[in-house]
Amino acid sequence: MPHRFASVPFGNRNAEHFAHQPFGQVPWLTDGDISIFESGAILLHLGELSDALMPTDPRGRSDTTEWLFAALNSVEMASLPWSLLIFSGNKGDTPVWKLFDGFLHQHRLKHLEPVLAGREWLAGTFSVADILMADVLRLVDRFDGLADYPACRDYVARATARPSFNKAHADQMAHFAKADAA
Repeated sequence: MPHRFASVPFGNRNAEHFAHQPFGQVPWLTDGDISIFESGAILLHLGELSDALMPTDPRGRSDTTEWLFAALNSVEMASLPWSLLIFSGNKGDTPVWKLFDGFLHQHRLKHLEPVLAGREWLAGTFSVADILMADVLRLVDRFDGLADYPACRDYVARATARPSFNKAHADQMAHFAKADAA
């Protein structure tokens, strides 16, 4: 889909920013006179615009929607505190690390692995659910959190090998590089 990136300052976000995103975060999407914040809501909107990203049949739509929410509410919810502990250098032999590492691995990745071992994409064909789940799992994989989950790793590799991912990623990195140079 045609798009363009726009930068916002990291600090000192202004009233216009908060008008689009009440928590002062990114991303948000502007589509005509519609402004949408939260990644899941943005992906649902994009899915509505493309049969390639959201199936038209009721079962496919339902499967896609449930996996989109699972990426946010089940997998990202477990992976975010795990990742924050890694970022802050607080992983290791501590009760907090053991709690979050165990929760991510035993209650999320262990159960996602057989699902991904049995299918190419979460809801049959590639969809907005795969965009989000692959992104959530990319961060876990970045810190070798998928080392014991070959189906999860293969899924991330499939999703990130897609030409559209490579183009979008390259466009985003070029945008960041241009902003950093300015």
